[in-house]
Amino acid sequence: MNPLTNMKNVLKLSEHELQHGGKKSWHDMYRDSAWIFVAGFPYTLSEGDLICVFSQYGEVVNINLIRDSKTGKSKGFCFLCYEDQRSTVLAVDNLNGIKIIDRTLRVDHVADYKPPKENEKMDEETLRLYMEGCAPKPQIQHIKTEKTKDTKKYR
Repeated sequence: MNPLTNMKNVLKLSEHELQHGGKKSWHDMYRDSAWIFVAGFPYTLSEGDLICVFSQYGEVVNINLIRDSKTGKSKGFCFLCYEDQRSTVLAVDNLNGIKIIDRTLRVDHVADYKPPKENEKMDEETLRLYMEGCAPKPQIQHIKTEKTKDTKKYR
């Protein structure tokens, strides 16, 4: 299917859902994935630029900007992971079909995305980011109680 037709169909689904209501959403079939597919953006945009745009709807924890293996230039699409899956619904509903530098974005859910496997050409820091993502780690606080002097963990 033509990418523009697909984008318009996603917009129609969302509009139909708003008009007719209902208990189930078409987004529910993607509730187990926090990944989205983004295409159609200008080749000049970097990972940082995309994170700035998509962080409006949640914390971006991983991004895989697809690049040409020989030149290293962007191919104009990426896969992006949010910390919270509910952010994917907001991004798909609000950013699908918008224009950035005269290019129309296509934003859609991804059901089963797996980040790229290890590659001998990647340096140690890049491999660590692929495996762990770039989100901050949750902080665990240790608090001593006065009666028992035990240490308890709280998040």
